[in-house]
Amino acid sequence: MSGLLGARTCPGPGEASDLKSPQGARFREPLTEARFQQLFGDAEQEPELLAESRLSLLCRLWRRRARACSGPGAWRLLLARLPPLRWLPHYRWRAWLLGDAVAGVTVGIVHVPQGMAFALLTSVPPVFGLYTSFFPVLIYTLLGTGRHLSTGTFAVLSLMTGSAVERLVPEPLGGNLSGIEREQLDAQRVGAAAAMAFGSGALMLGMFALQLGVLSTFLSEPVVKALTSGAALHVLVSQLPSLLGLPLPRQIGCFALFKTLAAVLTALPRSNPAELTISALSLALLVPVKELNVRFRDRLPTPIPGEIVMVLLASVLCFTSSLDTRYNVQIVGLLPGGFPRPLLPNLAELPRIVADSLPVALVTFAVSASLASIYADKYSYTIDSNQELLAHGVSNLISSLFSCFPNSATLATTSLLVDAGGNTQLLRLRSTPPTLQLAGLFSCAVVLSVLLWLGPFFYYLPKAVLACINISSMRQMFFQMQELPQLWRISRVDFAVWMVTWVAVVTLSVDLGLAVGVVFSMMTVVCRTQRVQCLALGLAEGTELYRPLRERHKLLQIPGLCILSYPTPLYFGTRGQFRRTLERHLGLREGGKETPKTDGPPDAVAEPIRVVVLDCSGITFADAAGAREVVQLSRRCRDAGIHLLLAQCNASVLGTLTQAGLLDRVTPEQLFVSVQDAAAHALERLESAGPKSCTVWV
Repeated sequence: MSGLLGARTCPGPGEASDLKSPQGARFREPLTEARFQQLFGDAEQEPELLAESRLSLLCRLWRRRARACSGPGAWRLLLARLPPLRWLPHYRWRAWLLGDAVAGVTVGIVHVPQGMAFALLTSVPPVFGLYTSFFPVLIYTLLGTGRHLSTGTFAVLSLMTGSAVERLVPEPLGGNLSGIEREQLDAQRVGAAAAMAFGSGALMLGMFALQLGVLSTFLSEPVVKALTSGAALHVLVSQLPSLLGLPLPRQIGCFALFKTLAAVLTALPRSNPAELTISALSLALLVPVKELNVRFRDRLPTPIPGEIVMVLLASVLCFTSSLDTRYNVQIVGLLPGGFPRPLLPNLAELPRIVADSLPVALVTFAVSASLASIYADKYSYTIDSNQELLAHGVSNLISSLFSCFPNSATLATTSLLVDAGGNTQLLRLRSTPPTLQLAGLFSCAVVLSVLLWLGPFFYYLPKAVLACINISSMRQMFFQMQELPQLWRISRVDFAVWMVTWVAVVTLSVDLGLAVGVVFSMMTVVCRTQRVQCLALGLAEGTELYRPLRERHKLLQIPGLCILSYPTPLYFGTRGQFRRTLERHLGLREGGKETPKTDGPPDAVAEPIRVVVLDCSGITFADAAGAREVVQLSRRCRDAGIHLLLAQCNASVLGTLTQAGLLDRVTPEQLFVSVQDAAAHALERLESAGPKSCTVWV
């Protein structure tokens, strides 16, 4: 038993024991929770154990609100809600403005064709994609905390919105609409898309008011990546009719991807050769340019704007060859100049679109918050998740008044923004990291110039080119599947979450796939708490370390003493497992006491348990059902003649156990601050009843 002496030896007669000194910490009496609080005071006590009346709590909250209404409090609130007031006075104009300008103009050039392309994915006219590339970007620049985030049209949201719009405002079965009927149908669809932006923005503002930024943690990284990867496949298949020049109705609902593939294969003989040729040539230019931008991002001064080059070439070719009249090639047509008149969305549509707005709001926040966190960690600044809810909520809400559809941060343009801002020659020479706070304003200036003056130049742009831009922008989402082998090696559970979410998104729909992924991800967490093993601990010889008895170390176990560690939360879902595990280890049954289970060698003789130490350090929280289970355990141990000791309970768990009546069953002298203290006390109790020799298990 020499290995235990250092953990439990008390000062001899006449010796002083300085419990607060490091030297005396090795030779001290076992510390209970009550003794620890007596020695070290209430400063070490966590807030959960502090008894505070409801009246004093309300008074303190009222004083905090009153301070916020004062002049300094109002200024602090303004600084928190308008981030430019914090960083603009420290902006280094000469060092950073050029990088912001280059990055903003580059992203703005990409926003123009992508905005029009994603508008078609949303089932609204192309000009509304330009509006969505202007107003949300401007608003987020004023309210957002992600310095390197690029907002605007996003393919996943456009796909989700387009499916809802097609369901709410379906096209007539005949399909042959006059010009006036087509305008009326487009106006109704624009109103439905704007109502979805209004609804998702209102939901995010409600989440901000409730400070629910923590909800982003429920959308784990495998769920978000599988969602975007599966949605990219939906985008690819949905653009096939435009690539082939087939006037097919859009499929919505479950199995829409397979329905679209079947319709395309059936109508393939009727494809338009001219549009098929344009699509092939466009992809032949866009895909290699994307690869060049990725492979040589460190060598190129700025990324090659392949989209705008393709738009200009296709527009000139269509105009000079009259492809729209000779070969019936679908073109964008006239883009109205200026801005739309502010108009409140039809509030009567809100009850119909709430169910669609909720997944849109969750995807908006999840993608934006995860992207912002990635670049915040990379460039060493912090993100306020609740402020991000406010920024995206206000962005969607206000932009919906200008007929914009739902928007969020985008993967492709965010990466392009960082690459363009960080790779200019001047920034390389000065070794200045990109900040990009003002890049959004330059991006808005580019889109504004198209809305005011350059819109007529896109009249002859073939819609097949926009479909190709949609597909090429999905490159980054498709390549997320390359991470699956590494994910398999790191965590099989995360791999399963990724695959289940991806299959659900592909086979069902994006919103249902998101729901399936979140539910399955949460179920894996619950199931993992159900499968945790209760470990019997032994003392590593010559140390004060307690390790599981099954490990291949020389471990000492005291006959009559059982030390158990339960490393999982104790709540209604795990109380049954907790009870069965303790019964098996301690030999407790309703009919009486049985032979306890041993984790030692098969030939070891199990002796009756007289003292049990329950290590509660792994129990992060306990609910009422779990606390009552511990109280019942203490009663059954007392009836069976077993002395129960609890070690290392955190303040929350200890408070819950106390409220459940634990102290009516055990005394404060049975609650210890560590396993070592509880084991030392248990050894003293066993020695006083009759010393026994230790058994060494290898």
